[in-house]
Amino acid sequence: MERRQLLSGLMALGMGSPLWAKGSSYPQNGTALAMPPPLAHGSEVMAIAPGTWWENAAQEADQLRRRFGAAGWRLTIPAAIQGRWRWFSEPDDQRLRRLRQAMGDPAVAAVVSVAGGWGSARLLERGWRPPPQPRWLVGFSDASALLLAQLAAGIGGAVHGSLGGDETQWERLRRLLSGAAVAPLQGQGWQSGRAVGPLVVSNLTVATSLIGTPWFPRLAGCVLVLEDVGEEPYRVDRMLTQWRTSGVLRGIAGVGLGRFRWKQDDILPGDLSMEEVLRDRFGDLGVPLVGALPVGHGRPNLALPLGRLARLDGDRGSLELL
Repeated sequence: MERRQLLSGLMALGMGSPLWAKGSSYPQNGTALAMPPPLAHGSEVMAIAPGTWWENAAQEADQLRRRFGAAGWRLTIPAAIQGRWRWFSEPDDQRLRRLRQAMGDPAVAAVVSVAGGWGSARLLERGWRPPPQPRWLVGFSDASALLLAQLAAGIGGAVHGSLGGDETQWERLRRLLSGAAVAPLQGQGWQSGRAVGPLVVSNLTVATSLIGTPWFPRLAGCVLVLEDVGEEPYRVDRMLTQWRTSGVLRGIAGVGLGRFRWKQDDILPGDLSMEEVLRDRFGDLGVPLVGALPVGHGRPNLALPLGRLARLDGDRGSLELL
């Protein structure tokens, strides 16, 4: 991933796995993952910039305030997160303190990341741990490190999604945060079968960097959804080979693939295409495989909640929250 631009679950059917009721979430130690309450009229939302500086802060801040205000929520954007220090919004210690304050404030119902790039994992290294109470945490790209850490800690509320996009994209995120149902996502069925399991959603590069750390959730029984940007097919091949050889894909229930975009100036005749790499690295796992989901960098980037039970249908090419 360019600078700018998941956990115990269901085991294979027939192996004594529990059947999770509709609406349940990622189970930890046999119990469903607790989720935060839906946002209500007047709920306070706090913006953070946990990594790279917010490039279009002046323009986007007012747009976001209007969008959240129309939903009935109060969006607070601290002036400091609109600054710049090197390629970060602030030094590590200041970003860490701001994240702790936002996630630990009982008056704040949701925390949303307004910038991506790189730097969220540095806050994990500095000692950030999700608070024990479930809290909405929205972001994608670099913020995937925080989402995965929250899920790995057994805490609900992490949502992979963007605050931008058109009204259809925003409406889906608004409905998720409000506790309303959302439509299934439609992609392309690449390998048949159906899988049900808790969702683990991430940027591939960010998740790869967390393998072997306490912040990488276990994937057995889960439906994994990955996306990336700025990585050529050979780099994606290299990362996914690491996933395979490290054993983290063992017992996975199904795989969904979002958008993978890159500059095609480093591809030679005869090289593997991106789709060929993805099919090759996931196709022999014996699980349903769905490609071309509307998730990740680009439009639309439709929101998905980590830990929520979902059904992946490789025949229909769909992903549905249960």
